[in-house]
Amino acid sequence: MASTSMSEQLRGDVAVVTGAGRGIGRGIALVLASRGATVSVSDIDGDAAASVASEIEAAGGRSHSAAVDVTDPASISSWVDSTISEFDKVDICVANAGVIGAPGFAERRDYGPDDWRMTWGINVQGMVNTADAITPHMMERRHGKIINIASHGGRAPRGVPDPGRGNIQIPYGVSKAAAIQWTHLLAIQLGQYNINVNAVCPGRLWTPMWESIALNHRALTPELSDLSAREIFDINIRQSMPLGREQTPEDIGKAVAFLASEDAAQITGQALNVNGGAIMN
Repeated sequence: MASTSMSEQLRGDVAVVTGAGRGIGRGIALVLASRGATVSVSDIDGDAAASVASEIEAAGGRSHSAAVDVTDPASISSWVDSTISEFDKVDICVANAGVIGAPGFAERRDYGPDDWRMTWGINVQGMVNTADAITPHMMERRHGKIINIASHGGRAPRGVPDPGRGNIQIPYGVSKAAAIQWTHLLAIQLGQYNINVNAVCPGRLWTPMWESIALNHRALTPELSDLSAREIFDINIRQSMPLGREQTPEDIGKAVAFLASEDAAQITGQALNVNGGAIMN
């Protein structure tokens, strides 16, 4: 049997990606497009989503973009409906939109009500809203791949306090643990419809989200006061990852592309760490 080239891996598939205007979401969208998928890009920032769609089209791919608020079910449903109207179907759904905390996160040691509200509303309820919008279509077709972007921060904690972080990342970790559990339960629910549901758990990437984490470390740890956010990030990578190197949005995109492909037809209900070995489970 002739093998399928990497650029043809997802040829003919239509993917939707939330939070794809920058960072990990942009990386996922670009990798899926490079593997042959048509990609519908959404982001709370409609201009950022349109920019990524333009990148895809400039490279010869097909794309569509929309400003979408994942906390608003009507906003997601409208985007999904417009994607199906334009491309006739959706095969792949990547629920990527997420936040680390409420505005001002980098300056605080302890979480507050806004941190819980935002991380739960976007990282968890937004993921559920995304699935609710797409699953009726996939169930009717008896086909689909759903990939939720969680985090290795949602895994069991190591039991050793990190004085540089305080408690500020607790709501984020809890929300990502919920995202992993949601993935397990949704996989059970949708398996009878031939829909695969998996999660990818990124480790540490130099994105605006991790820059805010590094700034939080610096604000709370006097011995880091003379270091840049990037220097703090690099130290963290060297100390925590056996492979000794950071992950990139493209790394996450490649894992998503695998789970979205027929190579992963027998994989469902799993949460794949892509984290350089920082957490192993």
